Amino acid sequence: MFEVRSLKNKVILQIILLLMTIPYAIPLVQMFLGSLGGTGFSNYKAVWDTGVVPTYFRNSLIITAGVIILVYIFSMTAGFGFAKLHIFGKEVFFWMILIALTLPEVIMLSPLFVTFQKMHMFNTFWAVILPSAALQLPFSILLARNFATGIPDELMEAARIDGANVRSMFWYIILPLTKPIASSIIVLTFINAWNSYLLPLLFLQSPSMQTVTLLPQYFQGEFTNDQTKILAAAVITAIPEIIVYLSMQKNFEKGMSAGALK
Repeated sequence: MFEVRSLKNKVILQIILLLMTIPYAIPLVQMFLGSLGGTGFSNYKAVWDTGVVPTYFRNSLIITAGVIILVYIFSMTAGFGFAKLHIFGKEVFFWMILIALTLPEVIMLSPLFVTFQKMHMFNTFWAVILPSAALQLPFSILLARNFATGIPDELMEAARIDGANVRSMFWYIILPLTKPIASSIIVLTFINAWNSYLLPLLFLQSPSMQTVTLLPQYFQGEFTNDQTKILAAAVITAIPEIIVYLSMQKNFEKGMSAGALK
């Protein structure tokens, strides 16, 4: 890492970073301004008056919480195992997991549809939670493994001398030190699970089980296309993501820098 000391360099760096954020900020600003078109904030009231916002938010929270729990448990344990444990062929298994990063979501839809039908899981939250978690695990395991690799082995050896077993070392040494990468994994998983569109659209057919990403469809149909209310619905669905990111921003940035670079 480098440190900028002079005031001139700090100003230049700040300007460069500001210019880099403009392409990402413009669509967000346009989305918010577009949501105020026509009747202004009454567009948000119209979205709320559909009566489905609380139900859709509840469903999305259930799915997102389930995905986060699964991804956190398996990514942290797998990252610890790949980084610190002596397991025969672990590098082969690790690279096989990384290969899954190349699999697009769409090619899994047909086999998943048949599988969930046979297992009587179609039109249940598990039909979205399980594949969503599986799709996010490879990258989360990569981050967790890279972060755990940077934890000194001397801590593990000292714990082993004191009589700690593998489970104790993981619980009392690894987990307390992995708060930054855990925050990164939680934030990324939350964003991906909250924004999931294709899986809920296909596997959740009951209106009472649909998620927030399907909310804009209330204002789009064969004979209607109310863009202002669609944008208002999009702004409403983005609020939880903003709150989660801001509340975990500090640890998220630390975890991403450490997990990605080590």
